Amino acid sequence: MPNRLAGETSPYLLQHAGNPVDWYPWGEEALEKARRENKLVFLSIGYAACHWCHVMEHESFEDESVAAILNQDYVSIKVDREERPDLDEIYMAATMLFSGGHGGWPMSVFLAPDQKPVFAGTYFPKHDAHGRPGFKTVLRFLQQKWQAEQATLVQDAGRVSDALSQMLGERSGDGQFPGADTVERAAAAIYRAFDHSRGGIASGTNKFPQSLSLELLLRAYRAAGQAQYRDVVELTLERICLGGIYDHLGGGLHRYATDPGWLVPHFEKMLYDQALVASVLVDAWQASQDPGKKDLFASRARGICDYVLRDLCSPEGAFYSSEDADSEGQEGKFYIWTRDEIGSALPEADARLFGSHYDVSEHGNWMHPGDAHVPSGPKNVLQVVRSADVLARLDSVPIADVEASLARSRQLLFKLREQRVRPGLDDKVLTGWNGLMITALARVAAVLGQPRYGEAATRAADFALAHIRSGDRLLATYGKGHARLRAYSTDYAFLIEGLLALYEWNGEPRYLLEAESLTDTLIDHYWDSAGDGFFLTAEDHEDLLLRSKTLQDGATPSSNSVMALSLQKLAILLGRTDYREKAGAILRLFVDSSLRAVFQQERLLSALDGWQQGWDEVAIIGPRHDERTRALLAKARAEFRPNMVIVVSEGERIPGTERIPLLAGRGMIEGRPTAYVCRNYVCERPVVEPDELFASS
Repeated sequence: MPNRLAGETSPYLLQHAGNPVDWYPWGEEALEKARRENKLVFLSIGYAACHWCHVMEHESFEDESVAAILNQDYVSIKVDREERPDLDEIYMAATMLFSGGHGGWPMSVFLAPDQKPVFAGTYFPKHDAHGRPGFKTVLRFLQQKWQAEQATLVQDAGRVSDALSQMLGERSGDGQFPGADTVERAAAAIYRAFDHSRGGIASGTNKFPQSLSLELLLRAYRAAGQAQYRDVVELTLERICLGGIYDHLGGGLHRYATDPGWLVPHFEKMLYDQALVASVLVDAWQASQDPGKKDLFASRARGICDYVLRDLCSPEGAFYSSEDADSEGQEGKFYIWTRDEIGSALPEADARLFGSHYDVSEHGNWMHPGDAHVPSGPKNVLQVVRSADVLARLDSVPIADVEASLARSRQLLFKLREQRVRPGLDDKVLTGWNGLMITALARVAAVLGQPRYGEAATRAADFALAHIRSGDRLLATYGKGHARLRAYSTDYAFLIEGLLALYEWNGEPRYLLEAESLTDTLIDHYWDSAGDGFFLTAEDHEDLLLRSKTLQDGATPSSNSVMALSLQKLAILLGRTDYREKAGAILRLFVDSSLRAVFQQERLLSALDGWQQGWDEVAIIGPRHDERTRALLAKARAEFRPNMVIVVSEGERIPGTERIPLLAGRGMIEGRPTAYVCRNYVCERPVVEPDELFASS
């Protein structure tokens, strides 16, 4: 019989609805049962694309003997971390306290009935193995401790809760503004941590895209002119674009690489990675002076967007959360190839070129740890090891012929791969992650001149504004035809950022005004009027162990980091000095000038860069269908000026444009599309020729 998760909308929770464990979703029913029966709560937090979450489910949560212990001695709660970042943040911090700084998913947390953590870890095997206690051992030990030493456990849990309050709770700044060299010092520290031969930063053997660090390095390059910052960004992105972490047949990016050379990925695909990497690829395209790298970055940005629109897009135009790493019970099975499979699918000449280009060989370039006795042959993860130019020179044939062969092969193999069993899809729609993707699509549309991506961003934004909110309040998630859960400050921040990017692409004032409305709602319900900054949850959110004020950038940036930039933009676009004051308050509160946690505040430091460097304000007046208007826009958008706002007007009185100071009193000169550029309250003369834009800066 299904358990209580059967009524949920999260695919991750529904995966566990048939477990023999008597799961509860997070809520008062489960917590009240724990209080009434004086039982420990077993809180299991994970997400649908998490490989080790699946492993722990198969080993333990589907096991009748484990379920019997949990059902008798515990109240078991299952949480999707993507739906509940509030719970995930609190109890991940607790897990790291208990484990000496190590965290991850599945997260296994044991709570007293008052929500205070008494013990926490991550994955536990069912039985003791490899120096790790088995899950059954942990369950029996904690139950015995709860029965024999409850007072001690409660006292210790109180100390942990006090520590969590200091880490995540209310915080007030000292009023000091970060020094002028803070961003440069941070960039230098990040640069030193990078692998200067293969790009990226190794975390053990794993390498993540590090999008936020790359953004900051490019900003530091723009501000200080130090080419080594740009160079290490280009190196990293080039290795990502050519490595196995990128899906060379279907587009899109896998979560991270499990080796220093970017070959073997952890095969899950997350929406937020697609968004953040596509956006930084646009930055790198603008900043690069190498035509070959610019072509590569543009190609991969389009490939990421095409993947999302094909495989992660709902019929309504919103974006799903992720695709799993596993299919048919094996990680990566959907994506890997043997040489025989390639040879059978392609003509001999095409197969030879494809194999030489993408590192396909008889002996393979990767063996899954569980494949030692699998008879299907050595596996190949596709990575680019020889360029089309090199292949053309080796075979003394035109490069166009090589590129045509590779394109044919990719198309044929993609169609063949589509016949395989696909990885699982997490089809819930998260407001915040959709906001990140709207930003990326709008930026790719604007900078690379690809309007269909902007049109997709518009559909997603319209869906979120119409269907994932209640009145003036956003909701956090949408699935199975229903929106639910009060939004977090990150949902507001990411969607506001997306609406601003959309406005800069299409010039429709309604998106700017929607961003303003959401910003006012965010301030009303999430701003800490006593100590500044945004809390993660609203003032009318359910009572949790604590109300966190998000401090850290992680795989995605924090709401405070994103809003510190967006508030500066909104202040310029709408002439609202109160927004600029709020941005300054965030920066004074959160930026750690000692840079002890430089890798936890990269986007916040990007906002500080905007504050200290000042902003370019560009207004372009002219009919959108006019090629001269388009030329001015293309020139402005091709520049790497991360602290720039662009407004566009047809020169007509469209409702909403009267709210935009940059358009006031500005029109075309002698009937020709015209660009106006101002910086730090000083305006250059209006220009009508693209080459004259930014001539004095």
